Amino acid sequence: MESFLTIALALFLAPLFPGIILKVKAFFAGKKGPPLFIKYYTLAKLLRKGSVYSTSTTFVFKLGPLVSCAGAIMILLFFPLAGVTPLLAFHGDVIVLFYILGIGRFFTIAAALDTASPFQGMGAAREAFFGTLAEASIFAVLVLFYRMTGALSFTDYFTGTTPISLAGTGGALLLLAIVALFMVLLTENSRVPVDDPATHLELTMIHEVMVLDHSGPDLALIELGSFYKLFFYSAFIFLIIFPIDASLGFLRIPLFFGGIALVYVAIGLVESGMARFKMNLVPKFVLTSLALVFFAAILTMEFIK
Repeated sequence: MESFLTIALALFLAPLFPGIILKVKAFFAGKKGPPLFIKYYTLAKLLRKGSVYSTSTTFVFKLGPLVSCAGAIMILLFFPLAGVTPLLAFHGDVIVLFYILGIGRFFTIAAALDTASPFQGMGAAREAFFGTLAEASIFAVLVLFYRMTGALSFTDYFTGTTPISLAGTGGALLLLAIVALFMVLLTENSRVPVDDPATHLELTMIHEVMVLDHSGPDLALIELGSFYKLFFYSAFIFLIIFPIDASLGFLRIPLFFGGIALVYVAIGLVESGMARFKMNLVPKFVLTSLALVFFAAILTMEFIK
């Protein structure tokens, strides 16, 4: 029952949390900011509209939003939200699920290329390059977690016999992993300082330029998929920082979503205090996350011990 409740709440509340980022940024800018439920209004508006398709596009263009949104939902079904046993799990699911997210990116890139637009092709090339660098950091994190737990499953990471915890023997190494994962979160979700979701200049956009030709329900699916993807990375980081014990019962659900809100506040603080990097500095930023977690993984080797 708890598994169904947590996944239902996650799917419903995921569009709410980006409003927290907007509120934090508005606060530091001395503004009131948009309503907290602005993303729900945006989704409702897009779903009421019709989709417009260019004559140069094929069925690939229509598949992009569907696959990217489905992949983001799929990974939440396997994730132990609030420390609750997920609906689905198997040994090695972390590898499969991150590749499913990669498939979502592939179809988004393919949809952008299908428009025959040079601007979208430019954004697709950037997305592919930076995404490849981010994947290296993600799999380095998985190597670190395997060295610490001997598991390749989200369930074993947070609800197994040896869950990942800052209070454990590898807490110092997890600090490096948390910083690296937060940098990956900013990269994978096209947030400042890697990208600016509020920009409207095609020459500087990465993700947003790829979805310029999408409209109506298709754009709503893309937005929804991005909300779920950001929610997953935030939940991943929060459960490493604060593993939720099953003894808390139903209290762990509000505690979990409250902690997720704090991660979004941290994203808002970063975006309020930093400017977007120049494009040539983004690879160095992403590779820094790889260096951090690779160093942590090396420290788990037997000869270091």
